[in-house]
Order: sequence, then C-alpha cells, then structure tokens
Amino acid sequence: MVSGSFIHKILSMRMNGGDEGKVMKNSYDPTEIQVASRIGLLDSMAISHDVQSLRVFTATWNVGGKSPSSDLDLDNLLQVHCQSDIYILGFQEIVPLNAGNVLVIEDNGSAAKWLSLISQSLNKSAKIDYCPLKRTNTYSFERKSSGSSSVFLQRTSLKSASRAFRSESRRRLKSCNCTIIEPERKSYGRDSCFACQKSKSNGFDDPSSSEEDDVVADVRAAPPPGKNQHLRYSLIKSKQMVGIFVTIWVKKELVPYIGHLRTSCISRGILGYLGNKGCISVSMTFKQTSFCFVSSHLASGEKEGDELRRNSDVIEILKSTQFPKICRTPNAKVPDKILDHDRVIWLGDLNYRIALSYYEAKRLLEQNDWDALLNKDQLKIEREAGRVFEGWKEGKIFFPPTYKYSYNSDLYAGDTIKSKSKRRTPAWCDRILWYGEGIHQKSYTRWESRFSDHRPVCATFIIFLHNSRD
Repeated sequence: MVSGSFIHKILSMRMNGGDEGKVMKNSYDPTEIQVASRIGLLDSMAISHDVQSLRVFTATWNVGGKSPSSDLDLDNLLQVHCQSDIYILGFQEIVPLNAGNVLVIEDNGSAAKWLSLISQSLNKSAKIDYCPLKRTNTYSFERKSSGSSSVFLQRTSLKSASRAFRSESRRRLKSCNCTIIEPERKSYGRDSCFACQKSKSNGFDDPSSSEEDDVVADVRAAPPPGKNQHLRYSLIKSKQMVGIFVTIWVKKELVPYIGHLRTSCISRGILGYLGNKGCISVSMTFKQTSFCFVSSHLASGEKEGDELRRNSDVIEILKSTQFPKICRTPNAKVPDKILDHDRVIWLGDLNYRIALSYYEAKRLLEQNDWDALLNKDQLKIEREAGRVFEGWKEGKIFFPPTYKYSYNSDLYAGDTIKSKSKRRTPAWCDRILWYGEGIHQKSYTRWESRFSDHRPVCATFIIFLHNSRD
C-alpha cells in the first residue's frame, strides 16, 4: 500500500536544511514513485525532489433526511486507521426535502451534528488513534466541551458550530498563496488577496461569503495561540444548500499551504431554480496546484428518459459554475471554471439507475453478476456514448448497488415493498469520478451502514502536485 504522502518528507527536508539527494534516495516509497511514473508525472531519467503528493479521502452519502444521533460512529467510514491528508465529505438530504426547508429557511442543526461526529473521529487523542472509540453518554456528548466533539445544540448555526473545529483565524478573509512576496502586510478589506499588490475588491463578490461558513485561513498568519491547537484536522470549509452539504478537513500542519478557497452553488431543483437538487463546488489551491471538489444531488427518477435530465444537470453545472475572482496577482492562473482546475473530483448522489426491470436486476444481483448489471448502468452507458462526463474517469465498481434499501435493513426496498409505484430497482446512484492528470485512485468502496436507504461510497486517492518550478 502507498504510504500517506510525500509532502511531509519534503517539509522535513526543508526544515532540516534540505539534503535533497539524501531525501530522494532514501525517503520516497518505491511504490509511490512507480505510481507517479505510471501516470506520467516523473521523467524516466530522473526524479525531481519537488514532486509531492497528498492522500485524499472522499465520501458521498445520501442520509435520507435523518439527523444523526450522538452515538453514530464514523471511524470505519472515515478509515481513521489509515490517515489521509485531506477529507472531503459530501452529504445529500441532510434535512427532509419538504417545502419548509426548500422554500423558507435552511436548517443547519443536522449539519452541525455531522461536523461534531466527523471531528470526533478525526481528532482523537494520539493515544487511541487505532483503538475503538469508547463513546461517552449522551449528556457528556451534548454538553459544551473544549474537545473535538463540540456541541449538539438545537438550531445551531453552521457558522457558530464551525468555530469549534477550525485551527485558523476567525477573521472573514479570503486567502491567497501566490508566490509574490509582499514586504508588508496591509488590510484591504474582506475580499483582498494579501499577495496581490494593494488589491481591493474587484467586483466579483463570493456569493457564499455571507452564508453560514466561509471563513478561511490567511496563509501567512499563524492561528491564535491556544485556539483549537489540540485539533489534528482543521475544518477549512463547510457549506450547505438545503439538503446538500459539503465539508472539507485538512491536517492542521498543511492548512498554511491552502489558498484561493472559494465556493459556487448551482440550484437544479424544482423549476430548475430551487436548491433541493444541484451542487456545491469548492475551489482551492494547494501551493501551485488547483483543486475543485463538486458535491451534487442530481435529478431523480427511474423512468425512461430521466437519465437525460441528469445529463442536463451535469452539463448546466459545468457551464454555469463560476468561482469569484479574488486574486489580482499579475499572470496568476487561478481557475474560475470547474474543468480549468488541475485536479477535479466529483462526488454525490448522481441518481443514475440500472436500465433493467426490478426482477431482471434482482436476478443478476442474486447471481452476483456485476458485469451484466454494470453494462446496464445508465452512467456507464451515457459516458461511453459521449453524452456526459466526457474525459472523466471512474474506478472499477466491485460492490453491490447502493440504493434503495429498506430503512435499518440489509434488504433492498423492493423485497419489502409490494407497491409497484414505490418499488425501486437497485442502482449505483452514489458515485465518485475524477478529471485531470496526476490522480491515482487507491480504493473505491462502500460502507455498510443501515442509517439510510443509501449506502455511503468512499474513495481514496494519491494526488500528485505540480512541480513548484512549472
């Protein structure tokens, strides 16, 4: 198995004065070098000491409008035994998609609870990293604490809940990691980029800046002394749009290398405008490499032709997503469209179904004939026809369809529901795809949880970074 990442070795080298030859010869895992060579990132004649990688964990989970209880253990879902550098989690239906949540006011209570549970798994004491978590009682979990498991409060705003999980400054600032060095830091307002020369807001306001959480780290400012310094992973982004929720966590020591953190939301729900369907996209840079993470919930339905509506959602998301321009550094290559990024990962309940009747699909399921089922998978069919996700990649699926299960059961809903109108053919609705070079998928699995009618899907990646001299 490939080890965590190159980046820590590089940082250690620089802090120790930089014996580059020794690091190249002895520190890099041979498997990682083979992976890098195979995907074309290393010259066959030499290995550059600037090559770096990140281990990235991604997961998507439609939680069916249910709010989690305090004893829900996410250790296995997050694979805490095999630590990643970055965690990206996308949820769908974190609130019931009723008229009140869609049309009236957004309920952030469930999102705050998910943040608390995620932090509790990621930010354990080093002494129990690889041991089963012993849960406290409900009272101690819900009371206010300085530990990783924060507060389960009624009607907690996402902004307030997020403070407990950030190790960086609270100030509402955009962050920039451009390579221009400015001798003196000055404040130019909330949309400023510190690396840009006396820049001011350029008229492209981040539409998420006034939302529940858009607080990011100033890449040159150390976090306040003692402020959440016990956290191993820092929350750098959390964003909710009705039932869609995305949250990103990064190892605390890597946060200073993240910049240009921006969000864009596209609504594709009722009438094509409401937020019960659509996506949240997050753009950021890690040093000189740009990343985009798209968390989506596409059009539902298993009638013939519904897959075309999902195709339209994807096409519109790619066309309409526009990240705000916050950096005015001369010749800066900070992308504002999804496909302009160096590394892109798209995850979510994409809702593509299996083009078979319930009974045909059930027969193939009982025979474990995954190939026959996958040949009827709508996403596979649409991609191969060039109608959607052209140029994107997806790992080989070796797990059963993730939808639709009876609640608190390992049985598909069709086994327990007699009404044909409510019966759903099992399908791989929950997917993770990627776009761009330098991305190597290490695993693509699902987690066995009876929490909702979907099974969550996880993927881990080794993502290689641009050479700083490129």
